[in-house]
Amino acid sequence: MARTNSRDRSATDQASRKRGALWLIRRTIILTAGAVILVVAWLFYFAFTPLTVPETARQLQVGPGSSYHTVARQLVANGVLRERLTFIALGRLQGKGATVKAGVYELPETISALALIQKIARGDVLIAEITFIEGWTFSQLRAALDANPAVRHDTAGLSEVEILQRLKAPETHAEGLFFPDTYRFNSGASDLQILARAYQTMHTRLQSAWDQRSAELPYATPYEALIMASIVEKETGRPEDRKLIAAVFVNRLKRGMRLQTDPTVIYGMGASFDGNLRKQDLLQDGPYNTYTRTGLPPTPIALTGQAALDAALVPAPSAALYFVSRGDGTSYFSETLEEHNRAVRKYQLKH
Repeated sequence: MARTNSRDRSATDQASRKRGALWLIRRTIILTAGAVILVVAWLFYFAFTPLTVPETARQLQVGPGSSYHTVARQLVANGVLRERLTFIALGRLQGKGATVKAGVYELPETISALALIQKIARGDVLIAEITFIEGWTFSQLRAALDANPAVRHDTAGLSEVEILQRLKAPETHAEGLFFPDTYRFNSGASDLQILARAYQTMHTRLQSAWDQRSAELPYATPYEALIMASIVEKETGRPEDRKLIAAVFVNRLKRGMRLQTDPTVIYGMGASFDGNLRKQDLLQDGPYNTYTRTGLPPTPIALTGQAALDAALVPAPSAALYFVSRGDGTSYFSETLEEHNRAVRKYQLKH
């Protein structure tokens, strides 16, 4: 009889333990499900509740190689988010855990966390632009880059040679190597990226013009043609005269005559030029003084546009050796010195 009671108690204990285990499992499942529901509810609430963006945080600057963790820390620091973990978790649920596109993101006064994540995922950065003008020097180009607030200034403190090295350019002088145009870019882009585009554009344009050049031009290389094109760029007052101006300089080179062009002298004077070119300046010898030296100067003297490139490589069919400004933006072209002197007296000396 005692053995029977012992077996009954053992069975009862086993049943009790099973009920306890089942209860514990049910409780764990219920608690886990409840926690999941709470987390999902919180994420849903967080995803669609508008975030207030302080006025000082309306532009979010994202650097190269940044992740959602980096962006989340910036948003917390800027007062857009209270904490970053929920934002990161929501981003992961959206499959957005990789590197974020660099640039400047413009944020509205209010935006939901989900909309913000989607904006960043699209790489919806501000687009900026910069214009380089025909006839500018490289110094003027750099000044425009430095003054543009949408540009990341990675060339600050670099010399001209160091910039060319960063661009992997073989040249040692930057003048004239960049094509003048309007370049659009993502806000926050490096000035080196913009320079690389302008450099490659000039290389492509110059090579194309070189391949279509007229026969028997006095240039040994495309670079010499670029030097000539920069002179034509600076000498041209009226677009219609550009190819004739190029013809004058080409004809003078072929005959071994000095180019005698003021813009090269002015370029060689640099910062000492005060806006007034004097006779003594024309007599002061230097590598850019085409009154004292024959041939081309050692480098271009300005940014050169497509029309000047085309003129230098396909000049007008003309025997002119001289030209003088009429004072209205146009030029008078002469084949002889006598005719040129008469034009100078008429248009410059008013005789």
